[in-house]
Amino acid sequence: MATLTIRNLDDEILAKLKERARANQRSVTAEARMILMREFDRRARMEEFRELTRRIAASTPSVPQTDSTLLIREDRDR
Repeated sequence: MATLTIRNLDDEILAKLKERARANQRSVTAEARMILMREFDRRARMEEFRELTRRIAASTPSVPQTDSTLLIREDRDR
């Protein structure tokens, strides 16, 4: 495993990290590791979702694709 050193970390960020680690009963290092793992996992899942939507759109080129913001607004107006 590799080691990561973070220099010039804002004191407020470190305090929040310590608070979060304490709330989750983890060390500061374990909490930082968890945050990094979750972020990269979230980004990977989002990229998979985007690829899936691209494939669906490509497989149905004759079907007009509606902007989701219009659908959400329409639903809220009901």
